Amino acid sequence: MQTVFGEAVDRIGGEPISARMARKAPIRHIDFSLIFTTACLAVFGAVMIFSASSSKLEEAGADPATYLKRQIAYIVAGVAVLLFVILFDYRHIRGLAGVLFGGTLAALTLVLTPLGTVSNGAQRWIDLGFFQMQPSEVAKVVVIATLAAYLAERRGEVRALDVLVCVGIVMAPAVLIYLEPDLGTMMVFIALLAGLLLVGGARIRHFLALGGLGLVTILLVLQAGLLQQYQIDRITAFLDASPDVRSEAYNLTQSKIAIGSGGLRGKGLSGESTQTSLDFVPEQHTDFIFTAVGEQLGFVGSAGLLCLLALLIWRALRIASMSRDMFGMMLASGIAALWAFQVFVNVGMSMGIMPITGIPLPFISFGGSSLLTNFIAVGLLLNIHMRRFLRT
Repeated sequence: MQTVFGEAVDRIGGEPISARMARKAPIRHIDFSLIFTTACLAVFGAVMIFSASSSKLEEAGADPATYLKRQIAYIVAGVAVLLFVILFDYRHIRGLAGVLFGGTLAALTLVLTPLGTVSNGAQRWIDLGFFQMQPSEVAKVVVIATLAAYLAERRGEVRALDVLVCVGIVMAPAVLIYLEPDLGTMMVFIALLAGLLLVGGARIRHFLALGGLGLVTILLVLQAGLLQQYQIDRITAFLDASPDVRSEAYNLTQSKIAIGSGGLRGKGLSGESTQTSLDFVPEQHTDFIFTAVGEQLGFVGSAGLLCLLALLIWRALRIASMSRDMFGMMLASGIAALWAFQVFVNVGMSMGIMPITGIPLPFISFGGSSLLTNFIAVGLLLNIHMRRFLRT
């Protein structure tokens, strides 16, 4: 009798009270643990960027806090973007996925024109004057949203044709990114394709077919000479037991020395960390930021950082499991796959167990486009969590 009466009260007005409250005040269901973890990672990253770059900048006669100030500005902009993302219902993105995807392809095409900016032999940025945008970073979230929207329509019934469509969605931006060149982001897209197909309901035979197709493609690329020799050497350096430390294995060797020298508690954030303060590790404030963590904070600091990143990924997976609609589940799962793959590859390449690729460590590596993209991803997760009680 009490249960029936409770259900009647709960459905006054034609819908559950929880749904009405979620619609009127979704902020009541915000995930504070995700916000706390994101804030900790952003602060952690800013501190490590300053520590990894200050000595080099000071030696060059520049402001030691240059990169720190820029990273703080990116964090402020990222928080603003996050607040904007959580204002609207994430389910609207499902209908806009095609438009966003088309705009991303247009931006990636502009990068390859004279409007693109070249740095270190790669053409990956568009100079906006006050900010250099890297469309390939934003493309990660857009591809996740596009694949999630398409696979949500399949409702777990994925056919071979659907797999081919998903491959086409990923390959369109991947080819443009390959021309920049940016092999690291291409690897991210392949991981996103595999992860979302797995969650979306693809069969084992589909993955076997994709694996065979991928192997054939790699062989054709190598035979056709589409990869430069320096790219092959850089990717395969970690497999060589006695690599040439004067060329392709220099980064890898210095990286492992830096992490190993940190020991249990590290050398501290002062100038005693020789590999970092004397600039032995190239690009240490960006792709190789984990080497500074390993040397200066040691095993304890590195483990603490990995725990924060693991908590971030766990929250994404938890939100995916709580989502009431297929699109929200796919979107959150794709974000979890994005972060998990980037953490594994970035930390792995610093330790010599993965190929050296230009993949940033989420929230830790210096870079505006990467940081803003990660804040967008957090905003989407908060959006899904806040509106998980709404009817689909």
